[in-house]
Amino acid sequence: MPMLGNHDLMSKFDYPEQYIHYLAEYYGSRDYFECHEIMEEYWKAHPHSPYRTCWLVLIRISVCLYHARRGNWTGAIKLMGKAAEEAEAELFDKLGLDGAELVRRIKNAVHDWSLAAASYEDIELPIRDSQLLEAAQLKCRELGYTWAIHGLEAGDQVIHRHQTRDRGEVVNARAESAKRKALSRVIPSNDSHQ
Repeated sequence: MPMLGNHDLMSKFDYPEQYIHYLAEYYGSRDYFECHEIMEEYWKAHPHSPYRTCWLVLIRISVCLYHARRGNWTGAIKLMGKAAEEAEAELFDKLGLDGAELVRRIKNAVHDWSLAAASYEDIELPIRDSQLLEAAQLKCRELGYTWAIHGLEAGDQVIHRHQTRDRGEVVNARAESAKRKALSRVIPSNDSHQ
């Protein structure tokens, strides 16, 4: 079983708890929006992780599936193409997945989604490590989900999640940031020329 280093918080299964939680949501709720949130928080909190690119690829995959399931093929194809370019099979092998198979599935999705008759299908993450699979399935049960439901069975609340969330905090943070930027652009007066 791989050891990921002191800077990554380990679970009893030697993988970050957030990674296990991501997999449980990915296969249990098929709430790809939530998957993105879980992994993005972890990715931001561990900027020096040797698996940083893997975390980013997992974020991209969940965002792509969220868009594809809603019929936004253009956004899904573009972002999945980036994920295909960034995915390093050897690193994913160390995270308990079949890295080469994952890269193949990502590339196949880009191809299939580019066809005129594109239809939505979940991309199954090829979990190779039986202990990782066990940990993710256990977390899935703890969350009250059934393992490996089809993504189209997740329900409208999950499929269209971004439409139901409270964006007040995000809107306020963006307004504050814009205000700070505008204030920083004000050129200070130079009293020596008066």
